Amino acid sequence: MRVVCPHCQEINNVPRKDTYKKANCGKCKQSLLENKVVELNNSNFDDILVNCDTPIIVDFWAPWCGPCKMMAPTFSSVASKYPLKTLFTKVNTENEQQLGSRFNIRSIPTLIIFKDGKEVERVSGALDNSNLVQFVNKYI
Repeated sequence: MRVVCPHCQEINNVPRKDTYKKANCGKCKQSLLENKVVELNNSNFDDILVNCDTPIIVDFWAPWCGPCKMMAPTFSSVASKYPLKTLFTKVNTENEQQLGSRFNIRSIPTLIIFKDGKEVERVSGALDNSNLVQFVNKYI
């Protein structure tokens, strides 16, 4: 399966397994098991969307948004629990207004799950840990 390195955003081919002891990026050599949130922008969004075989969770947010700031630590924490299962990403709608408009983002935070390059579900509003885990588990 193709996965995106959370460190350098290189596309890697990794065998599909239930668990992994080790998996490193072919380019930067960092661990693919350290699942951190990836910042998306207009130039890398489509490339990552079409080249990742795992579900992609996109958090559309803004720096001035209180609920966005409250949910950010939860989003990062949950991301770390799904190495090579899903890719957690963020889009700053202040900097990437074209992406916000393209996906008809009317309120933030809005989470969208993409699978096979297509939107499969979205939810608006901040989610707590258990609701975010439940939201993600439907698609892995």
